[in-house]
Amino acid sequence: KQVRFSDPNMPFFDYRELGLTGTKLGCAEGGCGACTLMVSKYHPHQNRIIHHAVNACLAPLCSLHHCAVTTVEGIGSVASKLHPVQERIAKAHGSQCGFCTPGIVMSMYALLRSNPQPSMHDIQEAFQGNLCRCTGYRPILEGYRTFTKDNSMLPAQKLYDQSEFMPLDPTQEIIFPPELMPQRELRFVGERVLWIQPCSLKELLELKATYPNAKLVVGNTEVGIEMKFKNLLYPVILAPAYIPELNIIQHTQDGKRVIYLKGSFCLSMLFDAVKKLPAHQTEVFKAVLEQLRWFAGQQIRNVAAVGGNIMTASPISDLNPVFMAAGCKLTVMSKGKRVLEMDDKFFPGYRKTILKSEEILLSIEIPYTRKYFSAFKQSPRKEDDIAIVTSGMNVLFKEKSNIVQSIRISYGGMAPVTVLATATCNRQWNEELLEQACTSLAEEMSLSPSAPGGMVTYRRTLTISLFYKFFLTVQHKLGVTVEDVRPEYATATELFQLDSPSGVQLYQAVPPGDNSDDVVGHPIMHLSALKHATGEAIYCDDIPCYENELRLALVTSTKAHALIKSIDTSDAMEVPGVVAFISAKDIPGSNLTGPVFNDETVFADDKVFFIFYILSEFSVTCVGHILGAIVADTQAHAQRAAKAVKISYEELHPVIVTIQDAIANKSFYQPVRSMERGDVAQGFKDSDHILHGKMHIGGQEQFYLETNCTVAVPRGEDGEMELFVSTQAASKTQALVAKALGVPANRVVCRVKRMGGGFGGKESRSTILSTVVAVAAYTTKRPVRCMLDRDEDMLVTGGRHPFFGHYKVGYMNNGRVNALDVTLYSNAGNSMDLSLSILERALFHMDNSYNIPNIHGTGYICKTNLPSNSAFRGFGGPQGMMIAESWMSDVALSCGLPAEEVRRMNMYKEGDFTPFNQRLDQFTIDLCWEECMQLSDFNMRKEAVEQYNRQHRWTKRGLAIIPTKFGISYTAVFLNQAGALVHVYSDGSVLLTHGGTEMGQGLHTKMVQVASKTLGIPCSKIHITETSTNTVPNTSPTAASVSSDLNGMAVYNACQTLLQRLQPCIDKNPKGCWEDWVKAAYFDRVNLSANGFYKTPDLGYDFNTNSGRAFNYFSYGVAVSEVEIDCLTGSHKNLHTSIVMDVGKSLNPALDIGQVEGGFMQGLGLFTLEELRYSPDGYLYTRGPGMYKIPSFGDIPIELKVSLLRDAPNEKAIFSSKAVGEPPLFLAASVFYAIKDAITVARAESGLTGPFRLDSPATPERIRNACEDKFTKLVCINFHC
Repeated sequence: KQVRFSDPNMPFFDYRELGLTGTKLGCAEGGCGACTLMVSKYHPHQNRIIHHAVNACLAPLCSLHHCAVTTVEGIGSVASKLHPVQERIAKAHGSQCGFCTPGIVMSMYALLRSNPQPSMHDIQEAFQGNLCRCTGYRPILEGYRTFTKDNSMLPAQKLYDQSEFMPLDPTQEIIFPPELMPQRELRFVGERVLWIQPCSLKELLELKATYPNAKLVVGNTEVGIEMKFKNLLYPVILAPAYIPELNIIQHTQDGKRVIYLKGSFCLSMLFDAVKKLPAHQTEVFKAVLEQLRWFAGQQIRNVAAVGGNIMTASPISDLNPVFMAAGCKLTVMSKGKRVLEMDDKFFPGYRKTILKSEEILLSIEIPYTRKYFSAFKQSPRKEDDIAIVTSGMNVLFKEKSNIVQSIRISYGGMAPVTVLATATCNRQWNEELLEQACTSLAEEMSLSPSAPGGMVTYRRTLTISLFYKFFLTVQHKLGVTVEDVRPEYATATELFQLDSPSGVQLYQAVPPGDNSDDVVGHPIMHLSALKHATGEAIYCDDIPCYENELRLALVTSTKAHALIKSIDTSDAMEVPGVVAFISAKDIPGSNLTGPVFNDETVFADDKVFFIFYILSEFSVTCVGHILGAIVADTQAHAQRAAKAVKISYEELHPVIVTIQDAIANKSFYQPVRSMERGDVAQGFKDSDHILHGKMHIGGQEQFYLETNCTVAVPRGEDGEMELFVSTQAASKTQALVAKALGVPANRVVCRVKRMGGGFGGKESRSTILSTVVAVAAYTTKRPVRCMLDRDEDMLVTGGRHPFFGHYKVGYMNNGRVNALDVTLYSNAGNSMDLSLSILERALFHMDNSYNIPNIHGTGYICKTNLPSNSAFRGFGGPQGMMIAESWMSDVALSCGLPAEEVRRMNMYKEGDFTPFNQRLDQFTIDLCWEECMQLSDFNMRKEAVEQYNRQHRWTKRGLAIIPTKFGISYTAVFLNQAGALVHVYSDGSVLLTHGGTEMGQGLHTKMVQVASKTLGIPCSKIHITETSTNTVPNTSPTAASVSSDLNGMAVYNACQTLLQRLQPCIDKNPKGCWEDWVKAAYFDRVNLSANGFYKTPDLGYDFNTNSGRAFNYFSYGVAVSEVEIDCLTGSHKNLHTSIVMDVGKSLNPALDIGQVEGGFMQGLGLFTLEELRYSPDGYLYTRGPGMYKIPSFGDIPIELKVSLLRDAPNEKAIFSSKAVGEPPLFLAASVFYAIKDAITVARAESGLTGPFRLDSPATPERIRNACEDKFTKLVCINFHC
C-alpha cells in the first residue's frame, strides 16, 4: 500500500493538530520526556501486546502504523474522571509549572500497564528519560511510591492525605484494538522522503539492493536528530521494525554463544532477555546491562535497536567498546552472508564501518562465558547522558593461574573511532603488571590538546583510572590465586547503585480555627495541578490555530563578530508555503529595543538599504544574533526555508568570549560599581594572615521546559495587536512591541495564561521573540506563531551570568576574618540587558551571612560576543555568595580549623550592619543554623564521615554546612509596586486579576488564598483566568521573589475596599451569607469592582553615598549536605541534605517546600553539573539536553529533609509570610563545599594540604583533576603538564 504524505519522517508530535495538546514539546531530541506517550503494539514473536513509553518528538508518524497510541488525554480528565496516575502526582504536589507533568504521567502509566505493582527501582528506571526543572523530583517519586509494594517510607507529617487516593484497577484500562495486529508492507511518499516499511527479510534485502544508500531506521533516535539538527536529508528510509527475522534472540545449542538478531530488537527487550540467562554465562551480558542502565532514557531504550547502536559508529558509543572487548562477531547480509569480527579494523573512520552500502547487519554473536570482563562509562551525569569515556575490558588467564593469556581493552571517547589498546602482556596479575599497563595506556591513549570534546587531561586520566578499577575487580575475583584487594580499596570495584530516596518535610501546622474557609497556612494543592496532570492546562502554543495563521522561524548569525556582506533569500523563497522574509526594513516603528538601555535591535541593522533582499554591510555581535525571520504556512516549511537563507560574512576581531578575554581587551560596560565599609587597609595591617584566591562560576541555562513562544494576532484597525506570550513581563512586552510597531501601548494587549517555567529567563529575553513575531504579523496582516525549538532558545536567549572573582582576605589565627577586598567580573554578553542590576545584587551579597568589619567590593560588567546574559533565579546573589564561601573555605583550610566553626564564628548577629549599611532586624539565621545542626545530626554525621574516610582510599565523603542571607526587593526602587483588580459578580463568584504571572511557583494559588482569607469565602468561589495588560496596567515583571509580597498586598487592599463597600449590607443582614450580601449590594447599586495597589515603603539605596535602605527584609536559610566522591572517576553521590528555611508564616507550606526543594535542585545543577560550553569563536556547543545536563531524578539527595522555621513571623509582608522563590537556590552550595571537603581528604592521602582552587560547577572532570594521585601524575608526565 502506498500513501502520500507531506513528510513521512514527520514526528508524531507534529500531529497535535488533532487538538490533543496534552503532549508537550520540550527539546525535539528525546532528552526531556515532556512529549512521552504510550505506544502499544502486537509482538508476533512474543505473541503478546507490549506497552512502551515513547518520545513523540522522535517517533515518526509512519512508524506507528499498526500501533495504538495513548496520549495523556486518553487516560483521564478533570471533566470526566481522573486516572490514579494523574491524581497522585497532583495531590502529592508533584506538579509546579506542569509542562513536564503529562510526560511524567505517561511514563508512569506505561510502566503500570506492563507492571501494575512496580518497585521503586522500576519507577526510578522508568523516569530516567524525564526531566523536571521545577519540583526537585522528590514529591513526584513520593506520590508514585504509593503504587509500590513497599509503601512504608512515607513521612509522618505529610503534605497530603494518601487515603484520598483512588485505587488502581488494571482491569479498567484501554483494550488494544485487535484490527491493529495485521502487518504488511507500506510506502509513504513525501515531498522529499520515501519511507518504506518492509515485512520480510527478503523484501528488505531487495530494497537495500535497489536503494543502497537508504538509511535503516528502527527508533529514529539517530536519524531523526541528524535530519532536524544537522540539516541532513535521507531521500529513502527503510523501516524494518516488523520483520520477524530481526526481532528475535536465539541461543546456540552448544551453549557457548548466544545470538540475538538486529532490527527492532530494542535495547529494553535485550535487557529483559539477558536477565533470564544463568549467572555463569552472563559476564559479558552483565557488562552490557550495566551500560544499558545508563543508556539514554527508558523512552529511547524502548525503541532504539542494538544494531543501530553498532552501525551509527559513534566514537562514544556505550556498547561498541563492550562488543569489541568481547570479540563479538557480526553477520552481515546482502545477496550472501559474511561474518565480521568487531576488532580495530571494523571502524575505519569517524562514523564509518566496513560494511558495504548494500549490506545490512543481520545479527551479532556474543560469547556466553567471560569470567573476567567489565564495562565502564563515565559521563557528566549518571542518568541518560552522553559518555565522556566508555570502556570494555576483558582478560583471559592460563588455566588455574594468574598468568595473563590475553587481554583486550577497548575505549570510546579517545579517538574518532572506538579503539583497541594494542599493548599485550604475558605476566602475572600483580602490581608490576598494573604499573606496566598504566604506563602503556598513558602513552598509547594520547589526545591532542585541541581534541574535539575537550577535557583532554581528564579523559587520559580516565583511561588509566578505569583500568585500575578493572585491575582491582579482577584481583578480587581471582581471590585464592592472588592476594585479595585491600579492604580500603574495595569500594573502587563496586558498581554504582541507584538508591531509593526518602524525604521528610516539616512545617508549622495551622491550628484548627472557626473559619474552615481560611486556607492560608494550609498545604493546599496548586490550583492547576489536576489540569497539568491531564494535559488540559493551556500553554501558549496550545491555543488553537487561527484561520490563515502563519508560522515563523528565525534567521540568525553563525558568526560571533562579523560584518554581514549579503543575505540572499532566493532559495528560501522557493520553499513551498513560504510567504515572506521579515527583516529590519519591515519594522514600522523603532528597531531599537532592550529592557533598560535600548542598546539592542529587533533585527540586526545599520539603517541600510535593501534591494531584492541583498543587504549592504552591517554587523552582528554574537552567534544567534537575529538577522531576520521566515514566515510560512507550516513550521517545517518555515524552518527549512530559514536554513536555506545564504549569508556571507566578513569576520571581525577580536572575538571576545570569556571574562578573561574581556579583561585582556579591557572590554567593559559602564558604570563600574564599588562598595566599602570600614578601613580595609588598616584591617589588613591588623590581621595575622593574608591570603589571595580566585574562583570562576560558570553560567547556567534556565532550561524552562516550555521554550519561548508568542502568538501575535493583528486586530485589523487602529494598529491594534493582541499577543499571547510565555513571559514574566507582560507590560515590558507590551511596551517594546508597541515601540517596534510605532503605536501607543494602548493598542497592544499582552496576555499570559501560564508559563511552563521561567526562572528569570522570560523576564526580559522573551521580548526578542515577541517583537519579531509582532512585526511579522503586522507585515503579513495575518496571525503569526512561533515557539522556539530548544536549540534555538538556548542559542539566542543567553542565561545566568558567568562570574569571576579574585579576593584578598585578612584573618586572625582563630579564623576571624578582619578584612576583605573582592573584585567581581560578570560576563554580560553583547548587550547590557539587566546586567547592571545583577552585578549590583552580587555586590550586595558579597558578604553572604558574615560580618566583615572592613570590606571593599568592586564589580565590572564584561562586554563579550555572546548572546546577552540575563536574569536567572538569584539574579547575581548566588554568584556573590559563592565567592564569599570560597574565601571562607580557604580561611578554614589555612587555619586548619573545622569549616563549620569558622563560619559560625564570623556570622552576623541581630542588629549588625551590612556592607551597604542596612541594619539586620528579625535576624533568624542563628535559629536556622541550630535547627539544621540538629535536623542533620551534624556531629554524629561528621564522626561517621571521618571514620568512613579512614577506611576507604578511593571513595571519600565530605560534609558541609552553608548559610544564606538573601535580600528581598527589587534594587530598582520603581519596580516595587503592584496592582490588582477584583470583580464580584452578582451570583457571588469572584474574578481576580493581578500583575503577577504564573510560571509554576503557585502565585495564582497563593493570591486566591489571600483573597479567600480577606473576603472570608471559599477558594472555590474565586477564579483567575490570566494576566493581561488590559486589566492591570504597568505591572512589574514577576521576579525578585517579591510577587507574593507585592501582589498579595494589592489583592488584600482591593478586597478590603470591597468589604468596606459591602459592610452596610452585612450590617443589615448579619446572619446572611456571602451571596446574600453581594446580591443586596448589587440591587443597591454598589460598585462590586475594585482595584488595589501597593508599593513597598522606605526603599532607596545610593551607591555613591553607600546609604539608604536596599531591601525590605532578608530571607534566611541553612543547609547541611553530605556527599561521596569517587576519587578515580570524579563522580559523586548526594547522600544527605537537611535544609531549614525561614519563610515567615508560610502562606502555603506545600508550595513553599516545593520552592525550597526545586530551588535547591536548580542550585545543585549550577554548582555541580550544568556547564555551558563555547568554542573560541563563540559557538554554543551545549544546545539541548543531549549535551547540556540539568539534574535528573537520580541526582536528588538519597535523604532529603526540609524544615520551615517555626515561630518566625515577618511583619513586613502579607500575612507575616516571606519570599521563597530565589533564597533556597544558594543552599545547594552545601553540596559543592561537601565535595570540596571530600577532595581535601583525598588530596591529603597524596600529601597535599591547604587551600586549593575549585571552580564551579564541580563536575566529574574538576573533581578528578583535583584528586591528584599517582595516576594524574603519570598522565602529566606523558602529557607534559
